[in-house]
Amino acid sequence: MAKPKELKVTLLKSKFGRLKSHRACIAGLGLRKIRQTVTVVDTPENRGMINRISYLLAVEEA
Repeated sequence: MAKPKELKVTLLKSKFGRLKSHRACIAGLGLRKIRQTVTVVDTPENRGMINRISYLLAVEEA
């Protein structure tokens, strides 16, 4: 079975002062601190969260 595609997501800007739904997306991706990087599976749900808060993130293929 093929390994699922993964994305490396890094939080570049602060979550403070953001909309509640945007802070929820940050938490949903598993991010807590600025410059923290997490690896998430490339699913439509994760893509939606990434697209919503793209102005706070850096994303690259893992």
